[in-house]
Amino acid sequence: MARGMNHVYLIGALARDPELRYTPSGVAVFEATVAGEDHVIGSDGRERKLPWYHRVSILGKPAEWQAEKGLKGGDALMVEGSLDYSSWDAPEGGKRSAVKVKALRIEQLGYAPELVQDAGGGVRMASGMNEVVVIGNVTRDPELRYTPAGDAVLGIGLAVNETWNDRQGQKQEKTHWIDVTLWRDLAESMKDLKKGDPVLIQGRLVNEAWTDRDGNKRNSTKVEATRVEALSRGAGVTGSPAATPAAPRPQTAGSTARPQPAAASANRAQPSRAANTGTRSGGLDIDQGLDDFPPEEEDLPF
Repeated sequence: MARGMNHVYLIGALARDPELRYTPSGVAVFEATVAGEDHVIGSDGRERKLPWYHRVSILGKPAEWQAEKGLKGGDALMVEGSLDYSSWDAPEGGKRSAVKVKALRIEQLGYAPELVQDAGGGVRMASGMNEVVVIGNVTRDPELRYTPAGDAVLGIGLAVNETWNDRQGQKQEKTHWIDVTLWRDLAESMKDLKKGDPVLIQGRLVNEAWTDRDGNKRNSTKVEATRVEALSRGAGVTGSPAATPAAPRPQTAGSTARPQPAAASANRAQPSRAANTGTRSGGLDIDQGLDDFPPEEEDLPF
């Protein structure tokens, strides 16, 4: 497998007051929801404001240090961290999984941000930063599909490796299973990816909400790719020129349907299989199932 890379950068406001709790074994856990908006200019020249809400946690002594700062809802933060995957057996049967942001660094910004009040009683920053960069291996042959409107969509399962040495100096390994979505020209340009291919993904972290077969609201956290670089298993791969990002199609905050893709103005990439294109996302407000985390997962990778 490719040597993993796993970086998340968020600048946003605390949607509500953060919490400090302790696990049964006594480990401190600091948890917060960081919220902001991505502002995207579409090909029609109109600006779309895409809200995002992401849960962030930090463990151990750093968690207690963060709690001592007295952070409150509305405070502006910079978060540097990584995507962290976990899964378990649900009490009602089946598998559950979640992808969250594991913070390595949390810094309070030195200004009061412009805030937007949401329908759930929380707030979000009226701007912000929401960026993900990961390197991993494709977990299965992706299948190119098209929406009823004719937009290409490609879903990629990504295995991102993490290695570290524990307190005893022993090497530890963990694989994070990350879902990535590609749209339109970017999706079509990467349709020949195969299981095991190493890729670099750059994009934004998004939440998607839907209703399962039992009528329960569910959420999943994915990466919406704006750039994909297919890394060579042997000789180097040359990337194609970057394209201009385009606008998403917004949805109402209460929608449980899966979001529609953005328009893209990129030319199709050549066989080098490297491309950059725009994003899309549905509106997800803070009252849309965040208390239901983690989402249901019917089939785990592999």
